[in-house]
Amino acid sequence: MARILEPLEAAAAPHLEQWLAKLPYPDRSGQHPNTAFALGLMLDWARAVGRGREQIPFASAVRFYHGDRNGPIAFEPSGEDFLSPCLAEADVMRRVCMPEEFAEWLGRFLPDIPVLRPVVSPDRSDGKLAHLDGLNLSRAWMLFGIARGLPDGDERRLRLLTAAEAHRDAGLAAVTGEHYEGGHWLGTFAVYLETMDVGDRPAEGSLGD
Repeated sequence: MARILEPLEAAAAPHLEQWLAKLPYPDRSGQHPNTAFALGLMLDWARAVGRGREQIPFASAVRFYHGDRNGPIAFEPSGEDFLSPCLAEADVMRRVCMPEEFAEWLGRFLPDIPVLRPVVSPDRSDGKLAHLDGLNLSRAWMLFGIARGLPDGDERRLRLLTAAEAHRDAGLAAVTGEHYEGGHWLGTFAVYLETMDVGDRPAEGSLGD
Protein backbone atom coordinates (compact mmCIF):
# COMPACT_ATOMS: atom_id res chain seq x y z
CA MET A 1 0.00 0.00 0.00
CA ALA A 2 2.82 2.43 0.84
CA ARG A 3 4.41 1.81 -2.54
CA ILE A 4 1.12 2.35 -4.37
CA LEU A 5 0.46 5.63 -2.56
CA GLU A 6 3.98 7.01 -2.99
CA PRO A 7 3.25 8.88 -6.26
CA LEU A 8 0.23 10.55 -4.63
CA GLU A 9 2.37 11.56 -1.66
CA ALA A 10 5.04 12.97 -3.94
CA ALA A 11 2.45 15.07 -5.78
CA ALA A 12 0.51 16.22 -2.71
CA ALA A 13 3.37 17.22 -0.39
CA PRO A 14 4.77 20.19 -2.38
CA HIS A 15 1.27 21.52 -3.10
CA LEU A 16 0.42 21.41 0.60
CA GLU A 17 3.67 23.15 1.49
CA GLN A 18 3.03 25.92 -1.05
CA TRP A 19 -0.50 26.36 0.28
CA LEU A 20 0.64 26.54 3.91
CA ALA A 21 3.19 29.22 3.08
CA LYS A 22 0.37 31.42 1.74
CA LEU A 23 -2.26 30.64 4.38
CA PRO A 24 -2.63 33.76 6.56
CA TYR A 25 -4.96 32.30 9.19
CA PRO A 26 -5.87 28.77 10.28
CA ASP A 27 -9.31 27.34 9.71
CA ARG A 28 -10.84 26.74 13.12
CA SER A 29 -14.04 24.97 12.09
CA GLY A 30 -15.14 21.56 13.31
CA GLN A 31 -15.30 19.95 9.90
CA HIS A 32 -13.17 19.09 6.87
CA PRO A 33 -11.06 22.27 6.47
CA ASN A 34 -9.75 22.38 10.06
CA THR A 35 -6.10 23.36 9.77
CA ALA A 36 -4.88 21.88 13.05
CA PHE A 37 -6.26 18.45 12.13
CA ALA A 38 -4.54 18.61 8.74
CA LEU A 39 -1.23 19.72 10.26
CA GLY A 40 -1.31 16.84 12.72
CA LEU A 41 -1.72 14.34 9.90
CA MET A 42 1.04 16.04 7.91
CA LEU A 43 3.44 15.87 10.85
CA ASP A 44 2.64 12.22 11.47
CA TRP A 45 3.29 11.45 7.80
CA ALA A 46 6.51 13.48 7.64
CA ARG A 47 7.95 11.76 10.69
CA ALA A 48 6.91 8.34 9.46
CA VAL A 49 8.49 8.65 6.03
CA GLY A 50 11.52 10.60 7.20
CA ARG A 51 11.93 12.66 4.06
CA GLY A 52 12.63 16.04 5.61
CA ARG A 53 9.06 17.26 5.13
CA GLU A 54 8.49 18.17 8.78
CA GLN A 55 9.76 21.75 8.80
CA ILE A 56 6.84 23.53 7.11
CA PRO A 57 3.94 21.91 9.03
CA PHE A 58 5.95 22.27 12.24
CA ALA A 59 6.58 25.97 11.62
CA SER A 60 2.97 26.50 10.55
CA ALA A 61 1.63 25.00 13.78
CA VAL A 62 3.87 27.30 15.82
CA ARG A 63 2.92 30.32 13.70
CA PHE A 64 -0.80 29.70 13.98
CA TYR A 65 -1.20 28.45 17.54
CA HIS A 66 1.73 29.20 19.82
CA GLY A 67 0.30 32.51 21.03
CA ASP A 68 -3.27 31.33 21.54
CA ARG A 69 -4.90 31.85 24.91
CA ASN A 70 -8.21 30.81 26.49
CA GLY A 71 -9.56 28.54 23.76
CA PRO A 72 -13.38 28.74 23.63
CA ILE A 73 -14.00 25.05 24.28
CA ALA A 74 -17.21 25.93 26.15
CA PHE A 75 -18.72 26.83 22.76
CA GLU A 76 -18.21 23.30 21.47
CA PRO A 77 -19.60 21.32 19.85
CA SER A 78 -21.23 23.20 17.04
CA GLY A 79 -24.27 21.58 15.45
CA GLU A 80 -22.57 19.37 12.87
CA ASP A 81 -18.99 19.02 14.10
CA PHE A 82 -16.95 15.88 13.66
CA LEU A 83 -13.80 17.57 14.98
CA SER A 84 -13.19 19.65 18.09
CA PRO A 85 -11.39 22.84 17.05
CA CYS A 86 -9.83 23.34 20.49
CA LEU A 87 -8.78 19.73 20.99
CA ALA A 88 -7.43 19.54 17.43
CA GLU A 89 -5.25 22.55 18.16
CA ALA A 90 -3.96 21.08 21.39
CA ASP A 91 -3.38 17.74 19.67
CA VAL A 92 -1.14 19.31 17.04
CA MET A 93 0.74 21.40 19.60
CA ARG A 94 1.68 18.33 21.63
CA ARG A 95 3.46 17.18 18.45
CA VAL A 96 5.66 20.30 18.30
CA CYS A 97 6.35 20.80 22.02
CA MET A 98 8.39 18.90 24.52
CA PRO A 99 6.23 17.73 27.45
CA GLU A 100 7.13 20.60 29.78
CA GLU A 101 6.58 23.17 27.05
CA PHE A 102 3.28 21.57 26.14
CA ALA A 103 2.11 21.57 29.76
CA GLU A 104 2.74 25.32 29.96
CA TRP A 105 1.10 26.01 26.60
CA LEU A 106 -1.97 23.92 27.49
CA GLY A 107 -2.34 25.78 30.76
CA ARG A 108 -2.59 29.04 28.83
CA PHE A 109 -4.80 27.71 26.05
CA LEU A 110 -7.20 25.62 28.16
CA PRO A 111 -6.72 26.85 31.73
CA ASP A 112 -9.94 25.14 32.82
CA ILE A 113 -10.49 21.95 30.86
CA PRO A 114 -14.15 21.01 31.29
CA VAL A 115 -15.37 17.49 31.93
CA LEU A 116 -16.10 16.42 28.36
CA ARG A 117 -18.82 13.85 27.88
CA PRO A 118 -19.63 11.95 24.70
CA VAL A 119 -22.28 13.44 22.45
CA VAL A 120 -25.27 11.62 20.97
CA SER A 121 -26.44 11.87 17.38
CA PRO A 122 -30.20 12.46 17.34
CA ASP A 123 -30.55 10.94 13.86
CA ARG A 124 -27.83 8.72 12.39
CA SER A 125 -29.63 8.58 9.06
CA ASP A 126 -29.01 12.32 8.63
CA GLY A 127 -25.72 12.93 6.86
CA LYS A 128 -24.85 16.00 8.93
CA LEU A 129 -26.12 14.83 12.31
CA ALA A 130 -24.16 11.60 11.87
CA HIS A 131 -21.08 13.80 12.22
CA LEU A 132 -21.55 13.74 15.98
CA ASP A 133 -20.63 10.04 16.11
CA GLY A 134 -17.38 10.97 14.41
CA LEU A 135 -16.86 13.72 16.96
CA ASN A 136 -16.75 11.11 19.71
CA LEU A 137 -14.06 9.19 17.82
CA SER A 138 -11.91 12.21 16.99
CA ARG A 139 -12.25 13.61 20.50
CA ALA A 140 -11.06 10.25 21.79
CA TRP A 141 -7.82 10.17 19.81
CA MET A 142 -7.17 13.86 20.51
CA LEU A 143 -7.72 13.42 24.24
CA PHE A 144 -5.40 10.40 24.27
CA GLY A 145 -2.75 12.37 22.40
CA ILE A 146 -3.06 15.45 24.61
CA ALA A 147 -2.85 13.40 27.80
CA ARG A 148 0.20 11.49 26.65
CA GLY A 149 1.89 14.66 25.47
CA LEU A 150 1.95 15.95 29.06
CA PRO A 151 4.77 15.15 31.49
CA ASP A 152 4.49 12.13 33.75
CA GLY A 153 2.68 13.08 36.92
CA ASP A 154 0.71 15.94 35.39
CA GLU A 155 -2.59 15.95 37.27
CA ARG A 156 -4.57 16.61 34.09
CA ARG A 157 -3.60 13.31 32.49
CA LEU A 158 -5.98 11.02 34.37
CA ARG A 159 -9.00 13.23 33.68
CA LEU A 160 -8.13 13.46 29.99
CA LEU A 161 -7.56 9.72 29.66
CA THR A 162 -10.83 8.95 31.43
CA ALA A 163 -12.70 11.23 29.02
CA ALA A 164 -10.86 9.66 26.09
CA GLU A 165 -11.95 6.16 27.10
CA ALA A 166 -15.58 7.25 27.41
CA HIS A 167 -15.50 8.88 23.98
CA ARG A 168 -13.81 5.85 22.44
CA ASP A 169 -16.48 3.51 23.80
CA ALA A 170 -19.30 5.74 22.56
CA GLY A 171 -17.70 6.30 19.18
CA LEU A 172 -16.91 2.67 18.46
CA ALA A 173 -20.42 1.62 19.46
CA ALA A 174 -21.76 3.81 16.64
CA VAL A 175 -19.64 2.14 13.94
CA THR A 176 -22.35 -0.26 12.79
CA GLY A 177 -22.85 0.37 9.09
CA GLU A 178 -26.59 0.61 9.69
CA HIS A 179 -26.82 3.90 7.81
CA TYR A 180 -24.71 4.92 4.83
CA GLU A 181 -24.50 8.48 6.18
CA GLY A 182 -22.09 7.32 8.88
CA GLY A 183 -21.13 3.90 7.64
CA HIS A 184 -19.07 5.12 4.69
CA TRP A 185 -16.59 7.08 6.81
CA LEU A 186 -16.85 6.36 10.54
CA GLY A 187 -14.79 3.20 10.05
CA THR A 188 -11.82 5.30 8.92
CA PHE A 189 -11.98 7.32 12.14
CA ALA A 190 -12.25 4.11 14.15
CA VAL A 191 -9.19 2.63 12.43
CA TYR A 192 -7.18 5.80 13.06
CA LEU A 193 -8.19 5.79 16.72
CA GLU A 194 -7.39 2.12 17.25
CA THR A 195 -4.03 2.22 15.41
CA MET A 196 -2.75 5.63 16.49
CA ASP A 197 0.79 5.60 17.82
CA VAL A 198 1.26 8.30 20.41
CA GLY A 199 2.47 6.02 23.19
CA ASP A 200 3.90 7.72 26.26
CA ARG A 201 6.92 9.07 24.42
CA PRO A 202 7.81 12.77 24.63
CA ALA A 203 6.56 14.92 21.80
CA GLU A 204 9.15 15.29 19.08
CA GLY A 205 10.66 18.69 18.47
CA SER A 206 10.72 21.80 20.58
CA LEU A 207 9.52 25.35 20.19
CA GLY A 208 13.05 26.39 21.02
CA ASP A 209 14.58 24.41 18.12
